[in-house]
Amino acid sequence: MYRSGLLALLLFSVVANAAEESICFGSLDNGSLENGWQLPASGKNYSAYSDIGVMIGRNYVHSMIYKVVIDAYAMLETQAPSKVYVYGESGYKEGGKFRPHKTHQNGLSVDFFVPVVDSEGISVKLPTSILNKFGYDIEFVGAGEYKGLKIDYGAMALHLWALKASADKNGVKIWRVIFDNELQKQLFKVPEAKGLSEVMAFSTKKPWVRHDEHYHIDFSVPCLPMR
Repeated sequence: MYRSGLLALLLFSVVANAAEESICFGSLDNGSLENGWQLPASGKNYSAYSDIGVMIGRNYVHSMIYKVVIDAYAMLETQAPSKVYVYGESGYKEGGKFRPHKTHQNGLSVDFFVPVVDSEGISVKLPTSILNKFGYDIEFVGAGEYKGLKIDYGAMALHLWALKASADKNGVKIWRVIFDNELQKQLFKVPEAKGLSEVMAFSTKKPWVRHDEHYHIDFSVPCLPMR
């Protein structure tokens, strides 16, 4: 009886600790994280870029960002039920340097791979594997083509709108969106993206690496100074 009670207490402690809100420190490029939350490996309409990445813990975020990301995917289940999405890397459970990324250090940065359609216009998962550096080595050319796939700018715009709505709901701000400057022009042409550039800041400078296969989003929540 005593042992079962102790086991229940320990289990409760583990669950309570897992649900504890995160605390971020410092900045995106010089920071750390306490009580990071790991994003699910998959959901009804989304999946992580790599099982290996999930296994070694490269998909942790601040608890508030976790809620934004998951709530946005839930919205898309209704708004875009035929679309599938893939998210990329975010950071370690305790933050800190996250090579090869320059940021992703305090749980407030998330990479999202571009949604794509096949030759028949059907939404499919971007093929990420060790052969293409888990998606990060993919190069989209022209207006956004890669081996018979095309960037689904409409689905991307809907995802960005859902993230904006979810961020507002959860008291989080979207600080910036980094996406290839030329491909941004294609994004803003689709009807779903109308007004998008007016409610969130898109990068205007050329990033240190081309962000064509994914869009990097930096969120903003209050953080403490570095310890």
